[in-house]
Parts: sequence; structure tokens; C-alpha cells
Amino acid sequence: MSAAPAPFRIRPAEHADAPALAAALLRNREHMKPWEPYRPERYYTAEGQAERLADGGVRWFAVDGDTVIGCAILSGIVLGPFRSGSLGYWVDREHTGRGVATALVEEACRAAREELGMHRIEACTVLDHRVSQRVLAKSGFVPIGTAPRYLHIDGEWRDHHLFQRLLHDDPPPGFPGSHPVNGDRA
Repeated sequence: MSAAPAPFRIRPAEHADAPALAAALLRNREHMKPWEPYRPERYYTAEGQAERLADGGVRWFAVDGDTVIGCAILSGIVLGPFRSGSLGYWVDREHTGRGVATALVEEACRAAREELGMHRIEACTVLDHRVSQRVLAKSGFVPIGTAPRYLHIDGEWRDHHLFQRLLHDDPPPGFPGSHPVNGDRA
């Protein structure tokens, strides 16, 4: 009988995580190549990741002890009446199939709704990334279309399936009957 996988936890990213994040990305460079854009060598360094951690996206890490084994990021966040953002995520090749991606996606959606008051989250996958599509479906995302030549991935412009998850239908802060959320003024 094999041992159960070690537990992991999800936590917000911190600036001090840059070295651990760089190590995880370098360790998974070939594993993620089919789904990633070209990355310069600096991307795989602590300095490069320190710059990315300061770029304005909101990130969560899946960690096993002190080792980063996955990441979710909300980027392109627009508040006001749109209240939307884009979700990206990845999982270490040694930790796939353990629910890490689903836990990261769920935490990002929870925080987007409860802490940022966001209405919707969008995500996309290359057409043949079935595993990621299953994670999104399990997390309540629905397909909304296909975008031709959407992103330059692994050396070519690739078509992507687009997904969204509506988080709530409450009015944005400032509308009659709404409540302020994290810095928004009614």
C-alpha cells in the first residue's frame, strides 16, 4: 500500500517567496513549456520573480513545507462596473493529480468574491489542455468561446478555449443597496 500524498496548504504570495518561486519555475520549465509563452532567462531567477511579485497581480501559492508546488494569479483586475479579472495557474509536475490546481482556483475565486468584490473571473486554455479544462469545469467555470491565435505559446500563436465563472450578481459598490468592498467607496 502506498503512502498518502503529503498535505499542502494554500497561502497568499509574499515578496520573500521570490527565491522559492524561481526554483519551482526552473524545476518545472520543461513540464510547463507546452502551455507557456517564451520566458527570458531572468524569469527563472529570484530577481526576475521579485519583479513579477511586485507587478500588481494577486497570487496564491500551494506549498508543501517551504517548497512552492503551485501558483494561482489574478491579473488584469478591473473594478468599477466590470469587476473582472483573468486567472492563471500552474502545478509542479511532481504534484499533479492531488487537487492542488482545484484548491488554488477555488481560493482565487473565494478571495476574488469576498475580498475584492469581483463579479466574474475569466480563464483560458490551449485547445488540447484537457487537464486544465477539467479543473476549470470542476470549479464552476463554463466555456464562453474559442479565440483564434489568442496567445503566443511554446513558439506559435495558439487558439484558446475561453471560460468564465460568475461569482455573484450583487451590484458594484456605489450602486443603491450595495456595500463597500476593500477600499471602494459607496
